[in-house]
Amino acid sequence: MVCEGEHVRFAFIRDLAAEQSGKPRNERIPLALMCEVLEVSRGGYYAWEKRTPSAHQLADEELSQHIVALHRAHEGRLGIERMVVELAKAGDHHSPKRVRRLARAAGLESVHPRPYKTTTIRDKSRQGGLIDLVERDFVPDGPDEIWYTDITYIRTWAGWAYLAVILDGHTREVVGQALAGHMRTSLVTDALKDAITRRRPPIGQCVIHSDRGSQYTSSEFRNLAFANGIIPSVGHTGICYDNAMAESFNATFKKELIHLHTWPSITKLRTAVFDYIETYYNRRRPHSALGGLTPHEKGEQTRPQLDTHALHAA
Repeated sequence: MVCEGEHVRFAFIRDLAAEQSGKPRNERIPLALMCEVLEVSRGGYYAWEKRTPSAHQLADEELSQHIVALHRAHEGRLGIERMVVELAKAGDHHSPKRVRRLARAAGLESVHPRPYKTTTIRDKSRQGGLIDLVERDFVPDGPDEIWYTDITYIRTWAGWAYLAVILDGHTREVVGQALAGHMRTSLVTDALKDAITRRRPPIGQCVIHSDRGSQYTSSEFRNLAFANGIIPSVGHTGICYDNAMAESFNATFKKELIHLHTWPSITKLRTAVFDYIETYYNRRRPHSALGGLTPHEKGEQTRPQLDTHALHAA
């Protein structure tokens, strides 16, 4: 390297310094040491650096602008891996290492999850005759074969709100939802009615899987499912891992929306939840388990023409 021209050695120092930018200061190779080893002066390096930007610097600057634009468009929700996928969709193929370096240099941070908190209330008086039809084989071969459902709690200034969601196990799409200021059984039956109205699953071919919460083991919920040709299933252990897909969505939902804001009222919360689920999560958010596709894109790829049937009231 010392036999190379000065500009080559200066470029090497610049690239090595850029590569180290994400490391703690005490783990970086000092600039003075790099200059000494490569037999160039620090003053000469600084003078060279202030002249015309290199092609590498220009490319970094352009990519950094794209990264910042993506970060803003997704409101800070994209991690590095999903950002790499979104850049690739636009024709920009870059390593996670480079994207991470530039994101850090731009001062960007993605949102982070909070610890899991158990919220399910079990009713042991209703546990008889409930079957786990999923057995942790979570991903079905096609859409509307297995739906996962769960309730999550949200604190507002007006008190607690409760969101019940239903997700398609194949596409990860939220196909049903209901938000209310209570946890009565009507919360989960409203979410199920929403999913039936939207999806109209083939009779006898769709399983809806939940934990053993009292709302899901109620006769009202089970009767509504059966009346519409949907087969209820519950996790046999009663812990979150038996309903992992729904729990995962709840964690993502809270990380990317709920924990970023305060909620003065359920009315404002309802608007934000609908926008996040219908506009962002289902249609714009890339999903790593779907190869970078959104749930809507996955559904468009795989969903067959489904038979329809009328919604029967419980």
